[in-house]
Amino acid sequence: PAQPGPPSPPVPVRREQRLSEPELELLEHTTVMFRQWDAQCGGGLRRKAVVGQLHEVTDLLQEAHPEPIRRRLFTVTAELAELAGWMSYDVGIQPTAQKYFVLALHASKEAGDKHFGAFVLSKMARQMIHLHRPEDALELVHLAQYGSRDGATARTQSMLHAVEARAYANMGQPKQCHRAAKMAEAVFAEVRELGEVEEIAAGEREPDWIGFFSEAELSAETAHAYRDLAYVAGRSHTYASLAQPAMEKAVKLFAAECESSEQGHHRSYALNLVGMATVHLLQKEPERCAARTVEALEVSRRLRSERVNNRIRRTAANAGREYGDVAEVVELTDKLRKALPEDPDTMVLAG
Repeated sequence: PAQPGPPSPPVPVRREQRLSEPELELLEHTTVMFRQWDAQCGGGLRRKAVVGQLHEVTDLLQEAHPEPIRRRLFTVTAELAELAGWMSYDVGIQPTAQKYFVLALHASKEAGDKHFGAFVLSKMARQMIHLHRPEDALELVHLAQYGSRDGATARTQSMLHAVEARAYANMGQPKQCHRAAKMAEAVFAEVRELGEVEEIAAGEREPDWIGFFSEAELSAETAHAYRDLAYVAGRSHTYASLAQPAMEKAVKLFAAECESSEQGHHRSYALNLVGMATVHLLQKEPERCAARTVEALEVSRRLRSERVNNRIRRTAANAGREYGDVAEVVELTDKLRKALPEDPDTMVLAG
């Protein structure tokens, strides 16, 4: 008779793990905290911590969990992956950012959260605009709008229209840009009516991830859309004039927010100061351009954001090329040389 062979190795059993409610809440709270740090300090300072937390949560997903816990873990995974992607984008690591965004999309699908999936698509669209691929950005934002057409809050809808306006601007389509910007404003009026913290149908507060889209952010997106359109249209004074009041409003609102709270969106404040500087440059006002760029440089000292640094460098360089004999521009160039030396490896990135 045949001799029995060696025993088969035991089949690993996925044991059901019981994460406690406090443990789950801690994971969710940590994600919110990371998001706040990103807004305050930029992507460079905490990116590795976010990636480490993401790995911990994906390890937890290898275990068996009851379906409600599994979905919440996938939600945390999606939010951490989106944040890791956004932070990678902010520091200029574009291929890595795209990989994290794709992971965030997959995790949001597993979590059954189509609205967060739309949010991830909007971030991918912003990256495409950054990489001078506005057609791809428009396709992504339209996909986001379609996917979130049922039940998306007014704040989310307004944000998507604002990104749509930015994509149209970079494609050189002023009518579509203007229409999308007006839609963003009209839909945001519903948010104002409900108050600064909107309540959704289930009686719960809006998710933390969309809270960034405030009155200041809406003004900023509108302003940058018209500013971008001005560049595409050959430095159009008309579109620069449309951008100016919205950019001034954004700067004022972000300044008030950052002065009143350490948790303010300091990176957005810096980006819009630079945006205001570029509008002044389009309007042939080099002194005001230099003053705003210096302000942005001061705010950037508390940030780790290559995106902010690049925009400051590029704006100062453009001012220097056009108005190199203006005293304020010369002073700006000197300050920049000391505070923010050029990095040739990152100067090629778009703003």
